[in-house]
Amino acid sequence: MFKARGLLISLEGIDGCGKSTQAEVLRGKLAEKDIDYTTVREPGGTVVGENIRQVLLDNRYSPSLQAEMFLYMAARSELTEQVIRPALLEGSIVICDRFTDSTLAYQGYGGGADLGLIRLLNRKATGGIAPDLTILFDLSVEEAAGRRGAKADRMESKDIRFHQRVRCGYLEIAHREAHRVVVVDAAASIEDQSKVVWQLVQELTARKLSVRSAYEF
Repeated sequence: MFKARGLLISLEGIDGCGKSTQAEVLRGKLAEKDIDYTTVREPGGTVVGENIRQVLLDNRYSPSLQAEMFLYMAARSELTEQVIRPALLEGSIVICDRFTDSTLAYQGYGGGADLGLIRLLNRKATGGIAPDLTILFDLSVEEAAGRRGAKADRMESKDIRFHQRVRCGYLEIAHREAHRVVVVDAAASIEDQSKVVWQLVQELTARKLSVRSAYEF
């Protein structure tokens, strides 16, 4: 298992939940506190990843579920090796707008791909790197749809039943991995959500420092 000096925090949720907004707010807070951080998004963050992103989200394309799953894994592998792993080794807090849970929720629970296979491929693609904390912004499918822009990408364009399965999948992941995943009410105000997020980040960094101090003695 990969061991790092930094921290990996992933932000998850259905399209339109507001997680990208919270990623920006958190980035501003870390910069304000002069804390070293790195922000990335999935799929993307590398030359290969950004090109894969265009294929995955473009409505002109319709890859099979299996091809879709492998494309996400390829982008994730590039991002992990080129950006996430080096940043963690440098001690940075890495804020990832989507990570491994997205594939479980979207291609697994939403699309019907084998969950065991996705978990195996996630481990291979990341080399064992897993989030120290995952913040799941939970919102009803109807409200999330209302927040999205009129021009929907290929994933956003899927029917409401798909997005309902994705949301249920995320909540199942949170239930199974309550030690790692914290659910935040995405219907709350941006300010209230950001307060919860900052508190979670502070608690995580305090625990990390406590563990380091214990090893020093």
